[in-house]
Amino acid sequence: MRAGGPEGGAVRAGTGLPPLEIEITRTLIVAGAIASRDYQDVHHDAELARRKGSPDIFMNILTTNGLVGRYVTDHFGPDAVLRTVAIRLGAPNYPGDTMVLTGTVEKADGDTATVKVVGTNGIGRHVTGTVVVDVPSGGAR
Repeated sequence: MRAGGPEGGAVRAGTGLPPLEIEITRTLIVAGAIASRDYQDVHHDAELARRKGSPDIFMNILTTNGLVGRYVTDHFGPDAVLRTVAIRLGAPNYPGDTMVLTGTVEKADGDTATVKVVGTNGIGRHVTGTVVVDVPSGGAR
């Protein structure tokens, strides 16, 4: 499918991206922390996280950043190129929860789209952000 619908066409402001549900598992949290070389104990050691006031381990910002980027590129396809990803964290992502990412194209200028992304979980808004992406083919999945 191309952006703008099954018939194809240019990316248009106001276009919504389909929601993406991501199960928040311990493995996802720990693997994301390791992959981003974030060895802070609150991302892998539940006991130490509790001693520091958290009910459990929680996802780091770099993992969230990667998931937001993936969400946008999965929608726009393999030719999409992320230009900027700017996010702000809110409610933590704890194991056993689900994060739902949603997005809307706020601005479209030629082959460049600006997408507002929001990710929520069971306790609130985990992430808000803006992604600027080039879509050279002018399409989306």
